[in-house]
Amino acid sequence: MIAVGWDGKQRIYGCSLHLDLKDGKIWIQVNNTELDIAQELVNRGISKQDIVIGFHTKYLRQFSGYALA
Repeated sequence: MIAVGWDGKQRIYGCSLHLDLKDGKIWIQVNNTELDIAQELVNRGISKQDIVIGFHTKYLRQFSGYALA
């Protein structure tokens, strides 16, 4: 999900949310929203072991409760 457009003469472009599907897992690459998108996915029946917090290093992922990769 991206914001694209113009505000007067100012160009607007920014990534709000970026999810990838890799090897059967959902990778959250960017989350610049107020939503806890990982928890929203869990609430909708996705296993925590199928969600990777991709914007954290592998070292930090071990503490997240979600998949490492």
